[in-house]
Amino acid sequence: MTWLLLTLHVLLIAGFGLRILLRRDMRPDVRLAWLMVIVLLPYVSCLLYYLFGEVALGRVPGRRRLNVREFCQTRGSALATAPGPMPQARPAIPDQWLPAFRYASSINGFVPLPGHRAELMRDGAHARAQMLADMDAARHEINVLYYIWLDDSTGTDVAHALMRAAQRGVTCRAMVDGLGSRALTRSPLWQQMRQTGVHLAIALPISNLLKVMLTSRIDLRNHRKITLIDGRINYCGSQNCADEGFRIKARYAPWVDIMLRLQGPVVMQMQQAFASDWAQSDASLAPPTIEAGAAADDGFHAVAIAEGPTERARSTPQLVASLLACAQREVVISTPYFVPDSTVLDALCAAALRQVQVTLILPARNDSWIVGAVSRSHYWRLLSAGVHIHEFRPGLLHAKTLCLDGSVSLIGSTNLDLRSFDLNFENNVLLHDEAITEAIRQRQQSYLRDSDVVTLAQVHSAPWWKRIWDNLLGALSPLL
Repeated sequence: MTWLLLTLHVLLIAGFGLRILLRRDMRPDVRLAWLMVIVLLPYVSCLLYYLFGEVALGRVPGRRRLNVREFCQTRGSALATAPGPMPQARPAIPDQWLPAFRYASSINGFVPLPGHRAELMRDGAHARAQMLADMDAARHEINVLYYIWLDDSTGTDVAHALMRAAQRGVTCRAMVDGLGSRALTRSPLWQQMRQTGVHLAIALPISNLLKVMLTSRIDLRNHRKITLIDGRINYCGSQNCADEGFRIKARYAPWVDIMLRLQGPVVMQMQQAFASDWAQSDASLAPPTIEAGAAADDGFHAVAIAEGPTERARSTPQLVASLLACAQREVVISTPYFVPDSTVLDALCAAALRQVQVTLILPARNDSWIVGAVSRSHYWRLLSAGVHIHEFRPGLLHAKTLCLDGSVSLIGSTNLDLRSFDLNFENNVLLHDEAITEAIRQRQQSYLRDSDVVTLAQVHSAPWWKRIWDNLLGALSPLL
C-alpha cells in the first residue's frame, strides 16, 4: 500500500511537471513558480493548476470565436479598402510612433485609420447622460457590453433606454459578463429587458459551475466596456454600467472613471470585437451589423485593440513596451491595478533612465489588498530608476490611461496587471491627436493634484514585516 501511494505521488508530480515543461506558451517565471509550488504543495497545487493553470474557452465557444474572427477580419479588410468617400487631408502618423501603431495593428489585424472625432466626457455623470441621449436618438442598432452592470440608478437608466429603443424598432443587444454582472442576470430588470425585445447574452456564463471548471477556467472574464450606437458612435473607457458610488464596494467610493466618445472608422473595428463576443456566447443569436463608419475630414488616426486570452499571448505588455520605447519626453499612466510583468516593468525603468519623465498614478487605497501589496513591492525599483509615483487619495482611481509626449493616448478597459495581460478580454483605443491627448493629460493632472507623492525615503522607512509581506506577494504574483 505504501509503495502504491508513493508511486501515485511521484506520477502526480511528474505528470503535472511534464505538462508544465512541455507547454510552449508559458513565461519562464510562471513556469518556475508552478514547478516550485507543485513540488512543495503537490496535491493542492495540482488541483489549482488543473482549475487555473491553463487558458481555454472550451471547444465549442472557442470554435465559434475563431469562425467569427475570420469573418470579421475578412469583412473588415474589405470595408477598409472599399471605394467610397475618403476623409480629406489625412494627417500622417509621425515616424516616431509608427513602430507602436504597427504593433497595435498586428494584434487583431485592425488598420490605424484617419477620420476620427472624439470628446472626453467631463465625468461619469456626463458620460452617462450623453450616452443616454445618444441611445434615445438611435435609429438602427445599439450594442452594449459591460463587465459589471448593476441594477442601481445608472444601470436602470441604461436598461430603460434600451427598452425604449427596442420599442421603437431599434435592434438592441446587451451583453454582460457572467461573473461581474451575475446579480443583474437574476434580477427582474434583466427579464424586463428580454420581454421588451432587447436581445440578451451572457459572456462566459458560470451557471453550470462544474462544467466551467472541467472545460475552461472560472477566472477567465470579459472585462470589456463597449457601447456602440448606429455604427457611428463608440464609448470607450473604464466605466462600468454602475453609479460612481459602486454599491458592491461602496467603502472605496467614489470610483473615478474616464470615458471617451468616439466617431469614425474605429467604431467598425470595435463592432467586430463585439461581434466576436456575441457569437462566442450563443451561435443562434443574430449577429451585429458590421459596416464602415463615416470618416471625418481632418480627423485623427486611431485603431481599436481587442485583447484577450484567445488572441496573441503577451500582446498588451508588448504594446505598452513599444509605446514607452517610442516616447521621448513624457509618459503619464493611471491604472487602478498595477501588477506588471517584467516586460512592462523593464520598459518603465528604461524610459525613466533615458531621461523620459515617467509618472505613475495609482490608488492610495486599493479594493484588492493583494494588488496593493504587489504594487508596493515594485516601488523601490521604479523610484530608483527615476519613475515618479503618486497615490490618489479621494476614492478609487479606476481610470486606465496612458499619454505620451502630448500626442499619443491609449485609453480603455485594460489595467496594467497580469489579469488584463493574460486572462481578461479587454478593449482599448490607441490614437494620435494632440487635442484629445492634452484633454486626457489635463484629466491626469487633476488626479495628480489629489495625490500624494511616494518617495524612496518612505519606501525605505516601511516596517520590515511589511516589506517581507509585499515582496512575498510580489514573488507569487505570476500565480495570482
